[in-house]
Amino acid sequence: MADMDRTGTDKGQETKGIEQQEQQGIDLEARRQQRRETRRNQTYKAFLGNLAVIGSMNEEEAERAAVSVLCVLEQRLFGEEAAHLEAQLPGKLQDLLVRCERHLGKPASKFGKDGFIQMVSEDLGVEAIEAERQIRAVFSAVREQVSEGEIEDVIGQLPADLRELWQRTI
Repeated sequence: MADMDRTGTDKGQETKGIEQQEQQGIDLEARRQQRRETRRNQTYKAFLGNLAVIGSMNEEEAERAAVSVLCVLEQRLFGEEAAHLEAQLPGKLQDLLVRCERHLGKPASKFGKDGFIQMVSEDLGVEAIEAERQIRAVFSAVREQVSEGEIEDVIGQLPADLRELWQRTI
């Protein structure tokens, strides 16, 4: 015979109901997590797709260019500006930048356009002219992703020759 509580409710049924609610809660959280991850992937893919179109590159080249250019840029930014910029980038791109060994724990340093282009050129294994083209493409794609106020904050920390890379279209 079923075990009843004082209200006449079957304790076995009550336990099953609680277990079902817990399972539904787990399922709901799993679905939410899956939606978040799907959104992260879609945002990242859209950014890379846009960069690939802007820079006339494939998705793999676009990813390499984005990571290289943004990593070098972060080496140039002082204070919390790199973190503020990163916060507005797609989450998966943020993850790649966090793993960038070149800027972890290093203080920002001053360099201009030529130094910037040289670092990207060496990192990507391309000529300076190609590096500059890819830098402009990344900056253009980032400009479409990040608020204008944040772009102005970033540009405000750069010397005039380096600002010019942000302001000219490809």
